[in-house]
Formats: sequence, C-alpha cells, structure tokens
Amino acid sequence: MDSALEQTPPPSTRGRRSRAVSGDDRERAILATAERLLGERPLSEISVDQLAKGAGISRPTFYFYFTSKEQVLLALFDRVVEEARANRGDALLRLEEGEEQGWRGAIGPFCETFATHRAIASAAWAAQHTNAAVQDLWSQVMERFTAEVAAAIESERRRGAAPGGTPARDLAITLNWMVERALFSTFSGQAPAVDEERLLDTLVSVFMGAIYRRT
Repeated sequence: MDSALEQTPPPSTRGRRSRAVSGDDRERAILATAERLLGERPLSEISVDQLAKGAGISRPTFYFYFTSKEQVLLALFDRVVEEARANRGDALLRLEEGEEQGWRGAIGPFCETFATHRAIASAAWAAQHTNAAVQDLWSQVMERFTAEVAAAIESERRRGAAPGGTPARDLAITLNWMVERALFSTFSGQAPAVDEERLLDTLVSVFMGAIYRRT
C-alpha cells in the first residue's frame, strides 16, 4: 500500500493559488478598485457593489474591511499623503545646504505624488465639503504641514537666512493653503490653473519670495 502511494503522482496545482487570499490582499484590492473607478467617475457615482465586484469579493465581505465608500476614500487619501511625506524625507531639515533646493525637495514630492494619484486627491478635495470625516482628516493633514513649515521658517530666521516680519505660523498657514489650492486646480482640471510643468517652479518661487523676500 505504501509503494502504491509512493507511485501515485501528486495532484496538479497548475492554476491554483499557492495560498489563501489574505485580508491585506482583499483590502489592497478594494483600494486599487476605488482608485481605478475614481479615475473614471466621481465618488457619488461609485457604489459599494462596484467596489466589491472589482475587488473580487462579496458586499458583506467589503463591510468587514470598510464601513462605507467614504472610508475607502479616507484610507486612499491617507496613503497618498504618507507616500508624499516619505518621498519628501528630511528636506526641511537641510535648508542650510541651499534654501531653494531644500524647499524644492519639500514641495516637489507632493506635486509628483498628487499628480500620480490625482483622482484620489481630487475626490478628497471635493469630499471635504460634504463629509465631516474627510474634512477632519484634511484639517489634520494641513495642521501637520503648517507646523512643519512654520518650524522651518523659524529655523531659517534664527540662523539669519530669512528676515522676520509676518508670524511664522501665519505665513505657513497662508503658504500651505496656497499650495493646496494650486495643486487642486492644476490636477483636477479646474480653470484657471498653473500649467503642470510650471507648477513646482511657481510654488518654489512664491515660497522664496514670501520667506526670504527674494525670487
């Protein structure tokens, strides 16, 4: 009997998955489906059924991972912001090596990341006016950016590279909201808008003028 078992070839695994689909795989599939659909239509025209179908799961399984399509958008936007922050690295801590280069290194990753994920960014911008959770996340994101830019401005003033004047936090708030609106208008197709190829140069020029009083 043992020899018979040894001579029996194992069943074919061709075409089978080597492992069960994990929760992380399902969540990634939902997020990928949402980003793809947001590139085609607004969030209001996307249903939970479409998200579930695109991810290859049932509607009840979708609710195991997210409570709503708005929560999917929150997760997507949070990932975009963190991707941009990771790409930015420590640019704001290296302004002494060159102010313009430092600000370009700080702003550029957000231009690049939001351009890559423009459908998510546009949906989040639109949703903040109608969804309290999206608005709250957006406010948190802007507050973090404000604190970081304000700290950088204060550091530049302490080392004598930038003149005093407008309180650093007020200047940081103004500059960050300017960036937010510029990114939105450029990547959502709103008019008027700065041409995408000139966007980073324009933003850096404004930062240099506002912080150092030079262009």
